[in-house]
Amino acid sequence: MKATPRLGITLGDPSGIGPEIVAAALASMPDDWRKRVIIYGDHGPLARGAKAMGVTLPDVEIIGAGLGNSAVPGRPDETGGAAQVGYLEAAVAAAKAGDLSAIVTAPISKTWARRGGFAFLGHTEMLAQRLGAREVAMLFAGPRLKVALATVHRPLSEVVEDLSTDRIRAVIELVVTSMVTDFGMAAPRIGVLGLNPHAGEDGLLGDEDADIIAPALEEACAPATLHGPLVPDAAFRDALDGKYDAMIAMYHDQGLIPVKLIDFEEAVNVTLGLSIVRTSPDHGTAYDIAGTGKARSVSMQRAIALAIDMVARRSAT
Repeated sequence: MKATPRLGITLGDPSGIGPEIVAAALASMPDDWRKRVIIYGDHGPLARGAKAMGVTLPDVEIIGAGLGNSAVPGRPDETGGAAQVGYLEAAVAAAKAGDLSAIVTAPISKTWARRGGFAFLGHTEMLAQRLGAREVAMLFAGPRLKVALATVHRPLSEVVEDLSTDRIRAVIELVVTSMVTDFGMAAPRIGVLGLNPHAGEDGLLGDEDADIIAPALEEACAPATLHGPLVPDAAFRDALDGKYDAMIAMYHDQGLIPVKLIDFEEAVNVTLGLSIVRTSPDHGTAYDIAGTGKARSVSMQRAIALAIDMVARRSAT
């Protein structure tokens, strides 16, 4: 890496709220942070985003091919889909070249990105492939809850076939490493949820908890206290009461419903297992309010702050 770590911020879908939340975050950013930022996007939508949010767009380096300049807020199209893919590809290329220590991604539309040539289900899968990561996991970090997912963007009907002891063990180890390295915890307490109601009820409600999840806790090599498989419907109450530092959910909605209920607009999506830091706000493109100035930039600001903090912590180890 270069002596001064650089932070890349992708604009996301130029027809969504990405330009607005990025512009607002830039306007509130300390000067010493802003000097380290490169925006991967187009000036047109970013300037419109600043105007909608009532902020002055600060002087910042912008890299874009112009595809997003014709974007209309709230009206996504294939050109905007191609633009959001291009922003991400450019940032990842810079990261692979050693020019970035972290990437913060504004929201994309999976549908329009696919129509614009994106071959992946989301940022996480693309970054893992491009950066050569063997195992990655999504961690949602909020002020009150930290929740990682054992599976990512999978239909519920396919979750069981994606779960394995090896996969759950890998996610446990990724989460523990992040808690120690990125969040400064000496001995994190990790709660691992069961899959089935009542964590299987001794096999009466499913065997996966005992046959797949429990062995992962026994085999995990991690400097942490592991608890589980936990009864899913009660575990988050204990987490909120301070019993666990982080939770691992078995599938998307099992983990995301409590995060968005408890830490909505404040949680940050972190990709664990990459060679660089990657964070993003925990919300989507919000086409219905794009261009109105109603978007809240709190999650984007937190994503940027966490990325900078993670880079500093990793550099110190």
